[in-house]
Amino acid sequence: MPGFERLLPAPLLILEELAADLHWNWNHASDQLWRSLNTEVWEQTRNPVSVLQLTSGATLEQLASDPVFLTQLQQVVDARRYYLLDPGWYSRTYLNQPDKPNTGVRGIAYFSMEFGICDALPLYAGGLGILAGDYLKTASDLGLPLVGIGLLYQEGYFRQSMNRDGWQEETYLYNDPGSLPIRPLRDSDGRWLDIETGFLCRRVRFRIWVAQVGKVKLYLLDSNHPCNQPHDRGITSKLYGGGTELRLVQEIALGIGGWRLIETLGLDIDICHLNEGHAAFATLERIRSFSVENNTSFWESLWATRAGNLFTTHTPVAAGFDRYPTELLRRYAGESALAMGVTLDDILVLGRADPKNTNEPFNMAYLAMRTCAHSNGVSELHGRVSQRIFQPLFPRWPEREVPVSHVTNGVHMPTWDSPEADAIWTQAYGKERWRDDLQKMNPNALQQVTDQQLWHMAASGRARLVDYARQRFARQWRHEVLVETNLPPGSPNCEIPIELPLDPNILTLGFARRFAEYKRPDLLLHDPERLARILCNPKYPVQLIVAGKAHPADTIGKTKLQGWQRFLLRPEVAEHLLFIEDYDISLAQHLVQGVDVWINNPRRPWEASGTSGMKILVNGGLNLSTLDGWWAEAYKAEFGWALGDGEEHDPAQDSADAEQLYRLLENDIIPRFYARDAEDIPREWIEQMRSSMAQLTPRFSSNRMLQEYIEKHYLPAATAFQARVENHGQLAKTLNDWTRHLHRHWHEIHIGERSFTDAETGWRLEVNIYLGAITPDNITVEAIADNEGKQPAERISLTLTRAGIANTYHYSGLLPKARPAGDFSLRVIPAHPQVQVPIETTLICWQT
Repeated sequence: MPGFERLLPAPLLILEELAADLHWNWNHASDQLWRSLNTEVWEQTRNPVSVLQLTSGATLEQLASDPVFLTQLQQVVDARRYYLLDPGWYSRTYLNQPDKPNTGVRGIAYFSMEFGICDALPLYAGGLGILAGDYLKTASDLGLPLVGIGLLYQEGYFRQSMNRDGWQEETYLYNDPGSLPIRPLRDSDGRWLDIETGFLCRRVRFRIWVAQVGKVKLYLLDSNHPCNQPHDRGITSKLYGGGTELRLVQEIALGIGGWRLIETLGLDIDICHLNEGHAAFATLERIRSFSVENNTSFWESLWATRAGNLFTTHTPVAAGFDRYPTELLRRYAGESALAMGVTLDDILVLGRADPKNTNEPFNMAYLAMRTCAHSNGVSELHGRVSQRIFQPLFPRWPEREVPVSHVTNGVHMPTWDSPEADAIWTQAYGKERWRDDLQKMNPNALQQVTDQQLWHMAASGRARLVDYARQRFARQWRHEVLVETNLPPGSPNCEIPIELPLDPNILTLGFARRFAEYKRPDLLLHDPERLARILCNPKYPVQLIVAGKAHPADTIGKTKLQGWQRFLLRPEVAEHLLFIEDYDISLAQHLVQGVDVWINNPRRPWEASGTSGMKILVNGGLNLSTLDGWWAEAYKAEFGWALGDGEEHDPAQDSADAEQLYRLLENDIIPRFYARDAEDIPREWIEQMRSSMAQLTPRFSSNRMLQEYIEKHYLPAATAFQARVENHGQLAKTLNDWTRHLHRHWHEIHIGERSFTDAETGWRLEVNIYLGAITPDNITVEAIADNEGKQPAERISLTLTRAGIANTYHYSGLLPKARPAGDFSLRVIPAHPQVQVPIETTLICWQT
């Protein structure tokens, strides 16, 4: 491992392997092991590599002969060996099953611009990265054959501090690879593996690092290669930094370089999963690779590979997609187009809603949609929003049929649960609960857990959060303004304004997220006087912990941050409110383990999913949230509280939502928390905790999420992909010829006049369809009725009853009498058992 220039004592050599496996991040049994080595470094960094590097040789020698430590070390080693050797739920469920021949996925490549696994590997900016980190951990727990593909940023995302005016300042720290839990990836000769790509007519090399995430490997491309030109060494300099041009180059590196790495390693990948459109260039490189290997054209190779590509979008508004000017694409992607055997114009049309509009910028999400046979949003509501966003790609198709499904996000519960919560879940469901079938988790099992146990869990998490928040507050305190003291002017006064803010025994609210305008991070501040009264109520005191970063270029977000800093100056709220700088994974873990209520108030429908509120479920926390993202499908009164009316509104609604937020706190949440019995236990509150934990935790775990991806996307995609690539892509060639034939002759289709007769069981519809050179086995004729009032949309396929002359075909069908026959329109769409319509062909013909 880089950085291990010293030799560890022989009995401790295994520590290098343990430190390099990020399984320690969610296997908390090893925490005490690292703490025993060096308590200060472990508590400050939570990085075993730093612990080993900064622990004295004398300490290591002493521990090497300490029987207590060695026993503890052996227990950790044995537990890890058991974990790694267990084949996992996926293998037991899908592989080597006599009744399920040829099922399963050979391999999945999960591409993401960021991965938030732990603070020791700071390659994330926010929720997208945390989701990706949880995804890898869950894949490891379930034994899924998955690899992650990302970039190793030399600086990562910024670290936050607030200046004397309450304005956010950014600091970028260097990610020293020698202190990160990663290793160089070496080939069979011991050489450090690198991958080449082409930029501006020159070759650029990317060193490859690997992070071990339990059973899963995360491969990271690093442009800081000594053979690169100085400018090229900076390609992976900073996450989401450097402007439009660098962003494009990073996305080319991730997609094209990432897929070349897969080819170099010889990985047998069925599924290419894009976590957002950033990595969509991977689909183009996959096309090129298949074309070279099988001597197929670009379009034939698209048909072959598209079946195995999945695009997950997290963006709730079209303006959030990455777009690039045509000139920039011509500069950086021209070489790649030539290597694919097409012109750059052929590539550009894949990233435009209107292929003929040469002024339209190149949209990465559009490229992903056009090169992936599967796509999904990250909540039920976001799936519908995404259908609206991508409607321009499917002209003349109803919005409800735009091919974007949904898989609601989930979180990796072992990463976010507290020790007390872990003990309760183990008591109810056993130690293997998050590595087994969720169907075995009977919600009634939590009834055996007593109210006293649940209240102890909540109190312990709250007390630990208060201690941690105080430590972070003391660390971030900087005396930057002159105060009235007896010291000479300019002398520092390092005494913090309040030594012990917060109280471990009062209602604790948490509000922590990215400070963006649509998240309305200042909604609680709508009436500062009222918020102060809520916090400082002597009978029912409340405390609030706030955290979050604004994007460096987001002036509005920074202004809202500044509003909280100014509110903090009010002396009466000093003991009840803390803003903790530099929101990171460690702070998030303490928050979700210790808050009683998690507040989230975005403007619907801008929160695609939101996962922070999911993380409190396993710890018994309750949600107060807008009916947006995941909460729109999770909310019931017995689980928490809803903000808003479930409709979309403009900012004029903020005042009413703030009023509702205050009323919920004052009239329901706070009184319920303090309604205690003779044992000082809030029974009604505890019952709400129990219901939320039992009903929502498994449902919004990443286990459910990953199992849903397997069933809805991975298995059918793998089956289709394997069929299309057999015999050097013979089926793909057939499908390419088939669709080209349809496109040449689609204009020949005409729909004749409809006739209706009143049948006993419905309306008998009959119509002549004129197909020209297209045969009936290549199309489907349907009668479509849109949503009308309370009646749902309906789609009824018509049956070919006879063939006429001159390519005329007679179709008929029975329509329900529950609605007028005139509600139905007729259309013709392509039909092929191996083709997904409309995502793979948007052809459609409506009756005029």
